[in-house]
Amino acid sequence: MTTDPTTFVSKYGKELANENAAVFVGAGLSKAAGYVDWPGLLESAARELGLDVRKENDLVALAQYYVNKKGANRHQLSQLLVENFSDLQEPTENHKILVRLPIRSFWTTNYDGLIEAALQAGGRIADVKSTTAQLTTTKARRDAVVYKMHGDISDPSSAVLTKDDYERYHRSHEAFITALSGELVSTTFCFLGFSFNDPNLDYILSRVRTTFTKDQHTHYCITKRRSRNEFRTAAQFDYAKVKQELITQDLLRFNIETVLVNEYSEITELLRAVEKRHRVRTVFISGSAHDYGTWGQPAAHEFIAELAGELIRRKFKITTGFGLGVGGPVVSGAVQAIYSQRLGSVEDQLIMRPFPIEIADPTQRRKTYERYREDIVAQAGIGIFVLGNKLDGAQVVNSPGVLAEFELAKKLGLWLVPVGASGFVAEQLWQEVMDHFDAYYRDSPRKVRGLLQSIGKVNGQPRDLVKVIIEIAELLSKE
Repeated sequence: MTTDPTTFVSKYGKELANENAAVFVGAGLSKAAGYVDWPGLLESAARELGLDVRKENDLVALAQYYVNKKGANRHQLSQLLVENFSDLQEPTENHKILVRLPIRSFWTTNYDGLIEAALQAGGRIADVKSTTAQLTTTKARRDAVVYKMHGDISDPSSAVLTKDDYERYHRSHEAFITALSGELVSTTFCFLGFSFNDPNLDYILSRVRTTFTKDQHTHYCITKRRSRNEFRTAAQFDYAKVKQELITQDLLRFNIETVLVNEYSEITELLRAVEKRHRVRTVFISGSAHDYGTWGQPAAHEFIAELAGELIRRKFKITTGFGLGVGGPVVSGAVQAIYSQRLGSVEDQLIMRPFPIEIADPTQRRKTYERYREDIVAQAGIGIFVLGNKLDGAQVVNSPGVLAEFELAKKLGLWLVPVGASGFVAEQLWQEVMDHFDAYYRDSPRKVRGLLQSIGKVNGQPRDLVKVIIEIAELLSKE
């Protein structure tokens, strides 16, 4: 059985929202970063054995043949791992997307450090488990656990690679099997970077087969559909297509549904769609104010606080850079709603990152602010922009920071909701969005245009706009 991409995005997105999603990464993601896959790793070993790696289906056996020829000495096989995996490559876009998602459990059979590097670059603390001894310890303040079932390049002699290694795995790595079995029963996995002829996938599933029951989570495996240009003859293509269909059916024994894509680039598109669906329940609020314009400070603060509170009550999360004159009411409205509704901890619902204003060097300050803004905005799927001015000497001017945040939000694909009625930069941005509505709101619900039009000016009190903005957010979050 195959699952269409739209269904996968919806169902896996729901599991992410419930923080009940995991990922299992295979060699394909590492190959895209510049590392070799199994055939590439063992190509020289096969040549030394007088074999053609392209004709070998059982690469685990091939690795064993190589060790056998060396008199059961693994040194040269370990050296192949060192030569091919020691240099740290740049994580791919797929890695970067995965670590931005609320995934706390990463499983892999890869030996490289790409997942850990992506987590670190994303500001997340990784607790790496590549030996059974490491399973008994816990890294302080960890954000994610990386289970490296087949070892790590830092200890190539212990890497799981040969037939001997796999045959004794149930004894040498029993704790990994137990941990994986438990997560497969209770968590929804997405298998990425596995091909249907990847030897690892068969071994993984066979090791946990006995733990599966009829009542368990559905898992997903994203893989490329066989295409004619991959094969020299039509007969070879037909054979591969039939085999892919049979393996797809066989994966259902493990409750794994296959999501087929035509090109590898579509995997990235799928992950982006998953990320967008997840982020859309997080709202970024941007704004700053020295002057509150026609609204006045009391009405503006009341509007902002009520908007933040209502977003929280509707189970949206909020992220903000704590802009001058705006951040305070955002926090007060959100915190009051969290406590009054008993909606969990403040940290889970509200992400506040005040800008570090004491950086003296202008160049360093600019670079820090750019990175800071991206970290804040990248977590959201909707951006709301209010007011947007600051005092420059004795003069009130439009805020370049709010403009920068709008451009960044646009680049990152957020739905953009400027509250034009608040004036200043927000009014300018509202006009920009309305003038190019089809570009900013392609494929959005029809009702959005009219709702967005209505927040361009105040009819009554500013707080009357809250209901309209919430309706816009709800419509967009269902897309």
